[in-house]
Amino acid sequence: MMARRNLNDLLAFVTVAREGSFTRAAAALGVTQSALSQTIRGLEERLQIRLLTRTTRSVSPTTAGERLLAAIGNRFEEIEAELEALTELRAKPGGTVRITCGDNVLHSILLPKLTPLLREYPDLKIEFDVNYGFRDIVADRFDAGVRLGNTIDKDMIAVPIGPPLRLAVVASPAYFAVHPIPKTPDELTTHDCINQRMITSGGLYVWDFERRGRRLNVRVDGQLIFNTAQPQVDAALAGLGIALLPDDELMDHIEAGRLVRVLEDWCPKFDGYHLYYPSRRQPSPAFSLVVQALRQTASSPTRR
Repeated sequence: MMARRNLNDLLAFVTVAREGSFTRAAAALGVTQSALSQTIRGLEERLQIRLLTRTTRSVSPTTAGERLLAAIGNRFEEIEAELEALTELRAKPGGTVRITCGDNVLHSILLPKLTPLLREYPDLKIEFDVNYGFRDIVADRFDAGVRLGNTIDKDMIAVPIGPPLRLAVVASPAYFAVHPIPKTPDELTTHDCINQRMITSGGLYVWDFERRGRRLNVRVDGQLIFNTAQPQVDAALAGLGIALLPDDELMDHIEAGRLVRVLEDWCPKFDGYHLYYPSRRQPSPAFSLVVQALRQTASSPTRR
């Protein structure tokens, strides 16, 4: 049986195996890369078996490493969850909650709703990872993620944190001063549209529309392509073309007259932002507080 003092070595192995990199694992553990390499070598020598295959570009578990990772990987999360659960015995629950999300929802929903919670619970820490790809929250060890409701895997618990949304087709008054306003989605093919490169698939987003049961998919073209939302807003404000984005990212500009909304009757409502997390997760007191603070209710403030 391995000595108890080697639990740190096992944690080091699990971190390297998951990160696929000694550099990233060392940063996550707060140690030097050379110290981490020495720890892994010592563990392999004591077990008398190689756990990791190292190349110049990556690190991956061997067959033995895969078996060990499957056996103990989740145990560390269980230990951390139990330690965090002990905070409910304190007067003020604490602990760290890690959430991956987009920039706009962080600004418009998460920070406003969580600010009172942070003030009430000084021992609570929240780490936000702003990322527009679909992160694997289990593999990347996040407590939760935020996505639009229709993009969440069925095996996740999904909690609505915002109202339903609609897409909005917009351009600046200056753009429409020299281009005709489109009356149907098909007419967008004659316009300079601002495209979005999808981070997950690598392809360009196909603009989807629906009215009275009729659905249309339009492949637009234009001079600009972005992979995040804010530059699309900036380009539309500058008169460089027509943009299509969730209306919560555009409403301030629409209401102020800086952007003109068109084809509104072709843009039905859809599920808004949801906080999602694994169904098997045993929530810590800190995480339960975050979920409660974010949950959208009938009395939650909304601009709709």
